[in-house]
Order: sequence, then structure tokens, then C-alpha cells
Amino acid sequence: MLGHMGLSIGQVAERTGLSVHALRFYEKEGILAHQVHRGPGGRRVYTEQDLAWLRMCIMLRMSGMPVPEIRRYTDLVRQGDGNEPQRLDILKEHQERVRQQMAQLQECMDLITHKVSMYEDYVNSIDARAVAQ
Repeated sequence: MLGHMGLSIGQVAERTGLSVHALRFYEKEGILAHQVHRGPGGRRVYTEQDLAWLRMCIMLRMSGMPVPEIRRYTDLVRQGDGNEPQRLDILKEHQERVRQQMAQLQECMDLITHKVSMYEDYVNSIDARAVAQ
């Protein structure tokens, strides 16, 4: 255990739900805001800051942001102050895509709820007739 010295790749995998392979992929793709430090023997040592960044990237990815877009956002963060309007644009565009996805999912849920209700009514009517006989 690395404890106060940092987190191993296995610990980060456990805490984020990502595989070790996925963590290496994210690092290779330039998704991490800061270069991962290496400990003795060349092993990756992650910080709580790296973990928080990864969690945000996971949420962006889960909500449909493509990896190149996450990389673009990450590159802007790495560049430091002065490009906040571009970061805001990326996040607002993604926010709108997520809003649209949520509206589509709500339409799907409404249809599914309607179908479930129809089948429940039908199944209950069959059960009621069986009990009555």
C-alpha cells in the first residue's frame, strides 16, 4: 500500500471501476491532466487529484463525450489560465447533447412505461379470470 505517498494503479482501478488496461489507455491518450508520477521501480503513483480528474473524465465519457473531445478539454486545462471560454464552450456543447439524450431517454421511458402498464393490465385480467373460475 502506498498510503500517503500516493495510490497504485490497482488502487485507482478499484476506486474508479476502470480496469488497469483502461487507466493505461487514458494515460496514453493524454486524458490525464498531469503526467502520472513514477515511484521506485517505475510504477505509476497516482494522487487524489489524479483520481478526482479521472472520475470527472469517466462521467464525461459515460455521458457520451468522445475521447478526442475529452483530450481537447484536458489539453486546454494543461495550458493553464486564459482559455476558460474555450473550456466553457466544450462543456456547454456537451451539456446540450446530454440534455437532448435525456429528453430522448424520457420518451423511451414513457413508451416502455405505457407498454408495461398494458401488459400488467392484461396479465392481471387473465389472473382474475383464472381465480374466478
